[in-house]
Amino acid sequence: MSLQDDLAAVKRCLEDLVRTVGQLERSIAAERGGTAAPPPGRPENLVTIPDTPYDSGLWTDSDDEGLGARDRHAP
Repeated sequence: MSLQDDLAAVKRCLEDLVRTVGQLERSIAAERGGTAAPPPGRPENLVTIPDTPYDSGLWTDSDDEGLGARDRHAP
């Protein structure tokens, strides 16, 4: 198979996947009492995490995960 054949096969598989997911969304919507798939876009329960650094005060008195407390030695 050539690269073009491989790409065409991948494209067909991707289109089939998109079609199958659409059918699944419509099926789930019908089971929940809706008549159509939910509109595309940003989900309402999506939480945006800011790029700003966390306040270092959040980590005061916390143990290093997997390392134990800072003032104690491992057995």
